[in-house]
Amino acid sequence: MGLRFRKSIKIAPGVKLNIGLKSVGISVGGKHAGISINSKTGATARVSAGHGTGLSYVTKIGGGKKS
Repeated sequence: MGLRFRKSIKIAPGVKLNIGLKSVGISVGGKHAGISINSKTGATARVSAGHGTGLSYVTKIGGGKKS
């Protein structure tokens, strides 16, 4: 297991700037739904049933750098 670094900065309610060693991203949304845009992986949308169910769905909605 490797060492990771991530810093999350709250910009506004529901908006966070996420900084890691290899990428920078922004997240918009709350606990149960949102969109994340990352410099390495592109854009993803997520939605969850919440309330401790463990059910969630995540899909890629944009392009990113190809590995």
